[in-house]
Amino acid sequence: MTRFEKARIVGARALQIAMGAPILTEAMGSSSSIDIAMKELMEKVLPITVRRRLPDGKFQDIPVQWLEWS
Repeated sequence: MTRFEKARIVGARALQIAMGAPILTEAMGSSSSIDIAMKELMEKVLPITVRRRLPDGKFQDIPVQWLEWS
């Protein structure tokens, strides 16, 4: 997972949480929606798919659970 994909996913999920979406993990001690979104991403519980565009114009959909990051 690129840093850009990670930032986009965390930002989108934090906005969802701030707007009242249910939290998919235990939010013990986490006060901000960004912290909760990061925890959900690290635990790989997000039902989000990353769409990567290929050079030939096609695209590839990859579930977040399959991606590795550093």
